[in-house]
Amino acid sequence: MQPAAIPLVPRATRLGALLLASACLARAADPIEEVGKTAAELVKTRAETVRLEQAWMEERALLTATLGALKERADRLTERRDHLKATTAEERAEVAGLNEKKAEARATLDATEKRLEALAAQLLTLRPRLPPRLADALEMSYRTLGAPAASPGERMQVVMTILNRCAQFNSTVTHGEEVVAVPGENGSRALEVIYWGLSHGYALDRPGGRAWLGAPGAQGWQWEPLEGAAPAVAQLMAIRLDHADPSIVAVPARLKPAAAR
Repeated sequence: MQPAAIPLVPRATRLGALLLASACLARAADPIEEVGKTAAELVKTRAETVRLEQAWMEERALLTATLGALKERADRLTERRDHLKATTAEERAEVAGLNEKKAEARATLDATEKRLEALAAQLLTLRPRLPPRLADALEMSYRTLGAPAASPGERMQVVMTILNRCAQFNSTVTHGEEVVAVPGENGSRALEVIYWGLSHGYALDRPGGRAWLGAPGAQGWQWEPLEGAAPAVAQLMAIRLDHADPSIVAVPARLKPAAAR
């Protein structure tokens, strides 16, 4: 019996088989390599964890010490604040009282300024009803009073000046010569005038033998003719100038202003 013949495998086929066997061996070695890599990563991770834990312990100790120092400083500041509050309580109470007084003074000043404005408006309205001699004498004061740029202090001073001059004029009998715009005639005339305070006055035309009664009316100071009263008015003026002996002289007078009728 003759031995069976072994088939001849081509060389290329054998090379492929060897490569296939090597690939199988490589695939069989992959799990070991992966385990090694995982173990290496675990070691690295553990080392990093240990490093971080040590760093945290160091930082924690530093933070704890810093927190203690901050708490101590906060306590000192609290004590200092309480001490300052205790030592400045009286001063703060005084400041509060001064602020309250300041607010009251401001309110009083505002009220005073409002009253001053109202009084100034009344004085401006009153001017046309003043005796012409007094109104002309107060020309500059009234200009200042009516100026929008005037300060409260200037207004107060002017108001007092006007009131004082009016009070002074009202308490005396004033005589002199004055240019008077008499009703019913064109232009003005120079006449002798005598004022009984702010209530009324008389104008006299000696050459013409005529007299007028002046008094505040609805449209301001007004002059009205006094028929037949020129001799009595002339006698009144003579007594005022000490050119005649004192005596009782009957002259017309208006007891109430025309605006009050």
